[in-house]
Amino acid sequence: MQRLSPQDASFLHLEDAVSHMHIGAVAIFEGPSPGYEALSRMVWAHLPSVPRYRQKVHFVPVALGRPVWVDDPHFNLGYHLRRTALPPPGGDEELRNLVGRVMSQQLDRGKPLWEMWIVEGLSEGRWGLITKVHHCMVDGVSGAELLAVILDSERDPKLPAPEDWHPERQPSGAELAIQALAGRAVSPYEQLRSVRFAVRSPGRAARTAAATARGLWSMTGVVPPLPPSSLNGPIGPHRRWAWARSQLSDVKRVRGAFGGTVNDVVLTVIAGGFRALLAGREESTQRDVRTLVPVSVRSNGEHGEYNNRVSAIFANLPVGIEHPVARLAAMRAQMEYLKRSGEAVAGDVLVGLSGFAPAMLLALGLRAATRMPQRSVNTVTTNVPGPQRPLYAGGCRMLECFPYVPLGGHVRIGVAIFSYDGGLRFGVTGDYDRAQDIDVLCHGIEQSMRELVAAAEREGRTETPSPPSRNRAKRRAPSGHR
Repeated sequence: MQRLSPQDASFLHLEDAVSHMHIGAVAIFEGPSPGYEALSRMVWAHLPSVPRYRQKVHFVPVALGRPVWVDDPHFNLGYHLRRTALPPPGGDEELRNLVGRVMSQQLDRGKPLWEMWIVEGLSEGRWGLITKVHHCMVDGVSGAELLAVILDSERDPKLPAPEDWHPERQPSGAELAIQALAGRAVSPYEQLRSVRFAVRSPGRAARTAAATARGLWSMTGVVPPLPPSSLNGPIGPHRRWAWARSQLSDVKRVRGAFGGTVNDVVLTVIAGGFRALLAGREESTQRDVRTLVPVSVRSNGEHGEYNNRVSAIFANLPVGIEHPVARLAAMRAQMEYLKRSGEAVAGDVLVGLSGFAPAMLLALGLRAATRMPQRSVNTVTTNVPGPQRPLYAGGCRMLECFPYVPLGGHVRIGVAIFSYDGGLRFGVTGDYDRAQDIDVLCHGIEQSMRELVAAAEREGRTETPSPPSRNRAKRRAPSGHR
């Protein structure tokens, strides 16, 4: 039995009838499909590496403490691994519509908080795998690692022998209440440990305090509300989902010509996408679009632990700058400032402080806190680096993978980015009734990247892209975009 961290618990507390806090991805594989039984054996063989997949959330009576993870005594893989098929022709539109419907449904809190959907009937003999996991289990970065664990690194791997798994006994409500009260009683000791750390490592403590102070000062800049926009407002429980495609080699060409980081280039092309979206809605583009950007604060030694270690910064997407190269320069300068400001460090410290609050007050406070800042945030953008080697499922190579990011509060559109085996894929989530035109945003992202690549080629100082993998699968360019 393990208690949820304050940040993990917050994703449960934030969820309501319209804000579903699960993340996910859509992987597309070469065909033909290996079939349900083969994929079931693959997932079952890897479950010992991710024990959380056989655990469920158990709540403490009257919210005396944070929930705990316990083994599900009725775990049934068949409930979580599901099978469906697309109607002909099984193209991109049919797949995106299916993903929107699957992601519109909340996960059952009485069971382990994940689902996988095997999708057959894709065009060109392909098949897909939709993954859906609650954010309280895993953040985006460790989620990418988990994807690599569930899938195979070889086409024909030797799977471990099936495990004879027996769930541990579930604690009673009285036991959980007593343990929660005992945990609160020892919390001052935990605070004393922090004081001892500061005394033993005064230099490191001082540096953290200074970075936190700079970050808190920086974060105060997002308090003033933004001008009214169709990007914000009430949302419903249903979702639309679309995607855009690019390559990491495109980013390398742009970086070689104009400098910056992968994130700088990605945020710049997303800014170009929002410029196209606002123009299509006949709204002014002479403005910034403020985005919340989750940032991993997991140390190198924490990789392989499937928990949430994420903070956030706030950035202004320079939508008002028409020229793509000037837009990149503005984005690059802003991100360099935010890194120096320590904003992400401050966010992580605030999350840590919340661990000392009683669980009931934490739940109420987080609901209020997330709604207040969202008056000053238009969207969410999250960039997750994925494995740069081929992955397989049932002997079939994964060709590409698109991410899914949830919506909450008054944010109607979110953008996630995932890189895999040389590809760079954007997944755009929109409210079903109030963001019917997210395809315009996706087209704008692809067009913005093409403009930057063209400018880099004219500049003539491009970074030499890495040679493609010898056995890299041939990628299909999106119709009408290349």
